[in-house]
Amino acid sequence: MPMDTRPIGVFDSGLGGVSTLRSLVHVMPGEDFIYLGDTANAPYGTKKEEEIRDLTFRAVKCLIDRGVKELVVACNTATSAAAGFLRSTLDIPVIGIEPAVKPAAEIVGDGCLLVLATPATIRQEKLKKLVERYGRNTRLLPCPGLMEYAERLELEGPSIDAFLDRLLLPVRELKIDACVLGCTHYPFLKKAIEKALPGVPIFDGNEGTARQARRVLEERGLLSGKGEGGKVEFISTAGGTEKMEYLFRVPEGEGNGRCV
Repeated sequence: MPMDTRPIGVFDSGLGGVSTLRSLVHVMPGEDFIYLGDTANAPYGTKKEEEIRDLTFRAVKCLIDRGVKELVVACNTATSAAAGFLRSTLDIPVIGIEPAVKPAAEIVGDGCLLVLATPATIRQEKLKKLVERYGRNTRLLPCPGLMEYAERLELEGPSIDAFLDRLLLPVRELKIDACVLGCTHYPFLKKAIEKALPGVPIFDGNEGTARQARRVLEERGLLSGKGEGGKVEFISTAGGTEKMEYLFRVPEGEGNGRCV
């Protein structure tokens, strides 16, 4: 079996893609990964599409220069704005992430599906087409300011509880049957979101993205062949990777706001 020991590149605008990285490591424990967070320019979710595309391409160039064999764009906003451009430009596989509308819709049927996402992700055609195809009764809720809680490592507590209460006011009268997390930062806030939406199943696209990344490498003969022992390297455009390393270790939806 061919072996390719080059690393896999994982990119996000900040810290959120670490949630995708965790799924990737779980699915491919023998692979090496380089995670790049463009923390100097975060958040992307409130920027215009052309600026998101330019920032994404500049950041990704760093990973290409490091010789990655596959690129995972672990950011819904950057996937929508730039994944097509990256696929047409790069000669390595590019895996994007998308909100888990399809699997959630398969569970709830005609029930009400709530999608939480950044304003930029909600504006873009990719999500609209996904909802048109699978989400028969879907409400899209833009969440400006929510990802910043994950960036600050403020994963639970009175402040985010109050923020979510205000954010969810427009949908309080709905009977929500499932909630899709349309930003890779949001899984780190899952405990607070579950508290704000008691009894509502929560979906995210990380596991499906990780399985797709593995399938593509396997089809092209690019897996390392190792069953375990892969390494992870973190890069931040703002300098300092302590927060990334902390989120990589902390159990999902838990945290006390400190790097430990």
